[in-house]
Amino acid sequence: MLTATTLALVALTGCTATASPAPSNPVASTPAATGTASATPVPTGTATAAAATCDGILDPSVVKSLSDQGWTFRQESFRAGSTVLTGGLQCVWGDYSIASDHVQIYGWAPISAEQAASVRTDLLAQGFRAVEDSRGSYLTENANTAIATDADGYGTTYQFGDGWITLSDTKQGLLLIERPTA
Repeated sequence: MLTATTLALVALTGCTATASPAPSNPVASTPAATGTASATPVPTGTATAAAATCDGILDPSVVKSLSDQGWTFRQESFRAGSTVLTGGLQCVWGDYSIASDHVQIYGWAPISAEQAASVRTDLLAQGFRAVEDSRGSYLTENANTAIATDADGYGTTYQFGDGWITLSDTKQGLLLIERPTA
C-alpha cells in the first residue's frame, strides 16, 4: 500500500518492468498474464477500451516508479464482487521475485447501467459502503475489516462513472488510474 510520501514519489517517477517468476502470493496466484511496461504511454482518455493494458491505465511515472522497485504486474479479469466484467482488466503489481502479499491493485472495465446496479447490490451485501464526493460515486470496503487502508481509512474501493468502473486497493490509488475511453 502506498503512503502519502510514496504516492508523491510514484507521481514524480517513471520506468520499465520486466517479467518475474510467479509468486506464492494468494492475491495473484492465478494470473492471466505477466506484464512488462511499454515504452509508449497511453494518455488519459485517448486509448480505446480494447487497448487497455496494465501499464497503460497508469501514468507512465507511476509505472516507472513501480518498475524501479522491481515490481511487475499480473493481469487478471476485472472482478467486482461476484461479477466478472468482460473487456476490463485488474492489474496486481508486486515484486514477484519474492513471496509477499505486499501488492497494489489497479483496474478498469467498461460497465453497463444494469451491471453497475448488480455490482452495487452485490458489494453492499458484502459489507461495502457507499461514498459520494466531488469526484464521484464509490463503494469501499468496511475500514474495520480491511486488510490495509490509505491515509483516509479507505481500503479496496470501486469508483463508478458513466459506462466505466475503476478499482484500487485504496481510494487514494484510484487517483493514479487513467481511464481509457469506453
